[in-house]
Amino acid sequence: MIGRRDFITLLGSAAAAWPLGAHAQQRERMRRIGMLMNLAADDPESMARIGAFLHGLHQLGWVDGRNVVIHYRWGAGDSERIRKSAQELVALAPDVILAVGAITVSPLQQVSRAVPIVFANVTDPVGAGVVPNLARPGGNITGFTNFEYGISGKWLELLKELVPNLRRAAVLRDPTIIASISQFASIQSIAPSLSVELSPIDTREAGDIERSVAGFAREANSGLIVVTGTSAIMRRELIISVAARYRLPAVYPFRYYASTGGLIAYGPDVLDAYRHAAGYVDRILKGEKPGDLPVQNPTKYELVINLKTAKALGLDVPPSLLARADEVIE
Repeated sequence: MIGRRDFITLLGSAAAAWPLGAHAQQRERMRRIGMLMNLAADDPESMARIGAFLHGLHQLGWVDGRNVVIHYRWGAGDSERIRKSAQELVALAPDVILAVGAITVSPLQQVSRAVPIVFANVTDPVGAGVVPNLARPGGNITGFTNFEYGISGKWLELLKELVPNLRRAAVLRDPTIIASISQFASIQSIAPSLSVELSPIDTREAGDIERSVAGFAREANSGLIVVTGTSAIMRRELIISVAARYRLPAVYPFRYYASTGGLIAYGPDVLDAYRHAAGYVDRILKGEKPGDLPVQNPTKYELVINLKTAKALGLDVPPSLLARADEVIE
């Protein structure tokens, strides 16, 4: 048992030590992270991506409000808004910025070549001029890609497997984005071997999508392919509803299309990139340079089939395709 004198001595020692510990905690600098999102704040996909990133940070010891503060900006697919948001974030002097989607990267690079940037979900960063090479990106930027162009041809193959009598396919793309143009070219390269005629449809204006799909759907044996791009993601509910209205089988690039009513999706695990991005942010906060961290390609791809949508379209999904699916939505 501790005597009264010993207790007073122990209490005095603890009291003397407490200010030193508190002072040490006060000296710990709060780090700043900027997040420039390509989608809107109320988009469920935005929340899912942020959740995956925050979870990854937490596992590495970074907690928002405790030892790091995160500043969010929302692009909502608007290039002018993204440009202004990039300026605002850089003005806050963050330790690192997470740039989501190709549409956010160029505006940030135009504002600063010094603030470290980690990007996520960018297709072909070398071709887009974001980095000179993947192994040693150099400069102030690195990150995680979402597609290799060869995957694009797989979408047409899947559509043909699902609809053997397919003769025509509309490719919904943004013609102002290099990645969309290259993905369309990749699909074009295999279309003749599958006896499928392609028709590009611009995804930048909602009204154009509906009018173009309505005209395209007049002929039988037709289907849709949606390539990557912020404009398509922003209008995914419209695209899915239009495909259902005109009874067009459609292939999409990400799981969340199929989970919200799209027929079939094949592409990378999007949230995985944000978990890995947290690791790069952690390394940069601890002193590593982004230019020394290699750009990484996705390692996990998902094939998701929505059977409810298939039944609504009167399609029988081949057993061989169901057997390869990572997820089947009933």
